[in-house]
Amino acid sequence: MRYCINCCIHLLPYDLHRQCFRCRGSNHNNQKCPVCKGENKIPLYTDSKQMKLLAVLEVRTDHRESWNGFFCLRKGKLCSLIFGLIIMTLVMASYILTGAKHGLLLIPSPFHYGAFTSNPSLMDNESLSDMKDHYQPSKMNISYVKDYPSIKLIIDTITSKIEFITRERPDLEELRKQEPHMFSVIPNKFLPNSKNPCWYEEYRGNTTTDPYATNSYALYSKRFRTIFDYLRKVFWNHLYHYKDKHYRLRCLPHFYIIGQPKCGTTDLYDRLRLHPDVRFSAIKEPHWWTRKRFGIIRLRDGFHDRYPVEDYLDLFDLAAHQIQGVLQSEAAKEHGKMNNIIIGEASASTMWDNNAWIFFYDNSTEGEPPYLIQDFIHAFQPNAKLIIMLRDPVERLYSDYLYFASANKSVEDFHEKVAESLQLFENCMLDYSLRACVYNNTLNNAMPVRLQVGLYVVYLLDWLTVFDKDQILVLRLEDHASNVKYTMHMVFQFLDLGPLSEKQEALITKSPASNTRRPEDKSLGPMLPTTKAILRDFYKPFNTKLAQVLFDDAFLWKRT
Repeated sequence: MRYCINCCIHLLPYDLHRQCFRCRGSNHNNQKCPVCKGENKIPLYTDSKQMKLLAVLEVRTDHRESWNGFFCLRKGKLCSLIFGLIIMTLVMASYILTGAKHGLLLIPSPFHYGAFTSNPSLMDNESLSDMKDHYQPSKMNISYVKDYPSIKLIIDTITSKIEFITRERPDLEELRKQEPHMFSVIPNKFLPNSKNPCWYEEYRGNTTTDPYATNSYALYSKRFRTIFDYLRKVFWNHLYHYKDKHYRLRCLPHFYIIGQPKCGTTDLYDRLRLHPDVRFSAIKEPHWWTRKRFGIIRLRDGFHDRYPVEDYLDLFDLAAHQIQGVLQSEAAKEHGKMNNIIIGEASASTMWDNNAWIFFYDNSTEGEPPYLIQDFIHAFQPNAKLIIMLRDPVERLYSDYLYFASANKSVEDFHEKVAESLQLFENCMLDYSLRACVYNNTLNNAMPVRLQVGLYVVYLLDWLTVFDKDQILVLRLEDHASNVKYTMHMVFQFLDLGPLSEKQEALITKSPASNTRRPEDKSLGPMLPTTKAILRDFYKPFNTKLAQVLFDDAFLWKRT
């Protein structure tokens, strides 16, 4: 509708036209009205909906006629408007004075429902010497205390839905059907005089054949090409010749450092590789079991060609060459000497990352994955040894955020991302089981921070369904940071490694910490106290269960 601004302003659902002293009567005509006609009229467009009281009016250059339009309001409504403005002014003044006193001014809401951001990277790296940062007092004046009650309700809902239910372990035949090629390459028996699962495989290429021509690690990453150039040069020197045939030694790792990210696994890897009897894969974190065998380089980039198991085995060729040298020595042949070299692999995603299952194993039950990474590792290596390094999940999450967030990092931003992630997790728990939510690919990629990685006991219980407890060593980063020598001795004993000289031990235990927190991240200081309290409440039932499973109250992380 089109109205003259002098006489037909429609501010309220009542008909104000009759109250206008300029144009009385119900048969008003714009063309005949002496006020409305002419060049000075200013039209106002409205829709059929009721407009708010404080609608924005178009200002005329003719101040006299604007004032006439203004007096069309009833005196009572005019008084109400003035009274409302006075009250609003008093409230705002009170808020400003109170907020300035308590530091509560201009607090952004923790709930931002914009587009979700994917995890910035799928290559996990860990930290060791940032342990002292969270003991420093916060220098921020902004407080998020008012957020705590509403977020606590979300956490209470999540806690009420927690059930630790033992999963059903799939049988071997089911696994064979899912990965027939893998089972055709890896045998079910290995060489008896090696600690590692090793075997000889016939090589049918000739001297002009490049054994690594199709290796996906070499093709897709420039960082690894130097390694494979060296392997090409020495490949033929390490083939075993028997009855006019060529054989190459293939090996899988004897032990795996399986997690968790930002818990010190890089430091543990760097120290272990200094041991004279330990060898690692050519790449620290191949992420083959969790990602590359599914064709995942970064999940947000979609799927690539799947990396076959042969590409993964190529990563252990350097170690296999040294093992073969020991096995083929005259002393070993005569006395049946056991090879003492052991191979390790340190992908920190192995323990927790099963995001790809939904794209390949669709016969799930109520959203839970029917097969997990550990099912396949155990099928080939039932005697494998597993090392897990954990830290306070609250501090792990903050360290994870600082490492992977690309821009606009702040303690306030972290707080908001935690609040949003908790709400997303709650929404999932209302409809699905705990395990289904923990392994939910859509949820995990929607959450701005990786809350699920700190639910250690959920993953550990699933690993314990296939491996015995004495095959798993669980360490705490806090203990490792305070006494490196003690934790390294525990690792050496667990892996049955021989004694070291004082010089060798000093080299391993006194080396500087690896992958420490970056200076620019340290400058942000610790997280907000309210954020820490929220995360403490969220992780508490999971830490309690973890301490019960491991019979160790240190995993409650009460002192931190």
